[in-house]
Amino acid sequence: MYELTVTRVERLTPSLVRVFFSGGPAEVYGGRSSSDSYMKLYFATNGEPVPFPLDLEDLRQTRGAEAVPTQRTYSLREFLADSGEMAIDFVTHGDAGVAGPWAAQASPGDRLVATSPGGAYAPDPEADWHLFLGDESALPAIAAGIERLDAGARGTALIEVQDQTHELALNAPAGVEVRWLHRGDAEAGTTTLLADAVAELDWLPGVPHIFAHGEREAMKSLRPMVRERAIPRERLSLSGYWAYGRSEDRFQAEKREPIGKIL
Repeated sequence: MYELTVTRVERLTPSLVRVFFSGGPAEVYGGRSSSDSYMKLYFATNGEPVPFPLDLEDLRQTRGAEAVPTQRTYSLREFLADSGEMAIDFVTHGDAGVAGPWAAQASPGDRLVATSPGGAYAPDPEADWHLFLGDESALPAIAAGIERLDAGARGTALIEVQDQTHELALNAPAGVEVRWLHRGDAEAGTTTLLADAVAELDWLPGVPHIFAHGEREAMKSLRPMVRERAIPRERLSLSGYWAYGRSEDRFQAEKREPIGKIL
């Protein structure tokens, strides 16, 4: 684990905050082979700073479960070699949740404890084309994946957001179309925008490399595409980042239950 210190904060959209940190060593966080690198972040639950070094089992045994910090999973958006900073994008929804409110109020000097990053997906430069699917929660990983593409890459990104003010400028190759799906006043996780857009998509020749992450039921709704198009498992990264109507803790617990299975 590493102790990260906030260096600066940028508001990207009305619902997306980018927080820059120091303290993540380049040999751990820099030069990652995966574009969906993710890590566990630990937030205080009792108003006290998260201790570092962090020993979760010791805290649980000596101070009780209420002293154990809340754990959340976030994508590493980028590592800036020149400054040694790392960036994490947080979706904010007012006072809802733990990480979002923290990020909305973060300022230089604030600290977090984080694990080293994991991850398995990176766009295959040999793929015939690429398909990115997701909502705001997947936008950081989608953006990182698109930035990895070669200049001649082809593909489509379908990204659900609330409206035009929640769109981001993405550095996509000329052959990759970025299409924003606006849900308007509908709550995130309640629409069929992604599945509908995929059903209407003009499929490019060849086999795509697919990255599809976001709300759990929205990801499940993509299973017919996988079956009908006979997408090989190694050409697919499909996962739920969250579930509508579920707390983060309940969502994580359900990953081990039938309801939590995407494929």
